[in-house]
Amino acid sequence: MAISEWVSGRVFQFVHGNNLVYNTCWEDPRLDRQAMDFSANDTVMVITSAGCNALDYLLAGAGKVHAVDMNPRQNALLELKASAIRNLDYERFFQMFGEGRLPNVESIYAAHLRKSLSPLSQKYWDRWIKFFDHPKKSFFFRGTSGAFAKMIGTYMQKVARCRKEVLQLLEAPTLQDQQEIYDKVYHKIWSKSLRFAMNRDTTLSMLGVPKAQRRQIDQQYPGGIVKFIEDSIEAVFRKLPIQDNYFWRVYVTGKYTASCCPEYVRQANFDRLKNGLLDGLHVHTNSVQGFLEKNDAPINRFILLDHMDWLSDYYFPWLESEWQAILLRAAPGTRILWRSGGLRTDFIDNVMVKKNGETVRLNELLQYQTELANKLHQLDRVHTYGSCCIADLVA
Repeated sequence: MAISEWVSGRVFQFVHGNNLVYNTCWEDPRLDRQAMDFSANDTVMVITSAGCNALDYLLAGAGKVHAVDMNPRQNALLELKASAIRNLDYERFFQMFGEGRLPNVESIYAAHLRKSLSPLSQKYWDRWIKFFDHPKKSFFFRGTSGAFAKMIGTYMQKVARCRKEVLQLLEAPTLQDQQEIYDKVYHKIWSKSLRFAMNRDTTLSMLGVPKAQRRQIDQQYPGGIVKFIEDSIEAVFRKLPIQDNYFWRVYVTGKYTASCCPEYVRQANFDRLKNGLLDGLHVHTNSVQGFLEKNDAPINRFILLDHMDWLSDYYFPWLESEWQAILLRAAPGTRILWRSGGLRTDFIDNVMVKKNGETVRLNELLQYQTELANKLHQLDRVHTYGSCCIADLVA
C-alpha cells in the first residue's frame, strides 16, 4: 500500500471513528419510496446515517424498520429524534430538529428526553446535547459534515462574496430564475482555491468519501472528482427545482422551513409517528453482517446506502460475507437498493456467494431494475452519487 493510501485511510478512519459524521441524511427518500414500494408487510433494514430516512420509511408505510450503524453516535442521533417525537410537543420538536436550536435544551433533555435513550446514547448526549443551544451555531453545522457545510458558508460569505445570491437562488420561483442566478455566481463559487480544496482527501473525508470511492470517481468520471462535484452542484441548483430541496437548504442556511423539510419534521407526520408509527423503529449498533447474523427474522427490503464502496477495495472478503448474510436473511420478494460514488459498481461482478451448497456469482441471483434506477437517479435532489442500483433477489 502506498504511503498516500495509508495516510488517506487513517484520516478517514479518524474522522469516522471519533465523530458524529452525518447530522442529516443525504439520500433522497422520495426516490426510495418509489423504488421500494413500501407496505405494512415489509421489514426494512437501512444503514442509520442520521436516521431521517428510517423515519421516512415508517411514514411511507413500512411495517418495521431496522436502523443499523457501526457508529454509535449516528444511532444516538436517531434515538434522540425518536425521544423528542415521543416526549416533546411539536413546537419544541421543530425548534430542535427544524431550526437546529432549542433554548434551555439541557434542562429539557434532563427532564424529558434522556429517559427514553439507551445507556450508550445517554452517555453521548449527556456531553453533547449542548449542540442544540448555541446562539450562533445551528446543530446542522455540527458533526464533520456539518462542519464542512459551515466552512463552505464562510467561504461564500467572506471569500467568494456570493452568499446573498445563493440565498436568492434558494428562493427562486422558477427553474429559469435558478439558472440565471447560478450563471451569475458560477465563477465566484468555483475559484482555484475551492477546486484545490475539493481535490484533497482530507476535505473529502469530512464529507464521508473514502479513498476507494474517490478512486472510482476519478477513474470513471471525465474530469475526475472535482468535475464530478462541480457538475453535481450545477444539476442541483440549475437543472432541478430547488423549492423543496431541503438537503441543500439546511446546509446553506442551517435550518429547514415548514414547507421545505424532511417528512418527519412536518407536523402531521410528527403526529403520526407519535401516535404509534414510531413503534416500528428498531435501532442497532452493529455492522450489517453482525446485525443479520444476530437476528433471524426475515427481511425483504435492504437499503445499503453507499457503504459497499468502502468495502470494495481493501475489505472485499467482508463485502462477500455481508452479501452471504443478506442472502441467508432475505425473505421472498426481496428488493435491495444501494448507491455508489462511481458511475458503475463493477466490484459486484466479482462477489462470490454460496447458494444451495454451490458457489455462484452474486449477479446470477440479482435481477436489476436498471431503467427504474436510472430514471430515479436523474431526479435525485441530493445529486452527490454517481449511480443508483435497484435489484430483486431471484428465488
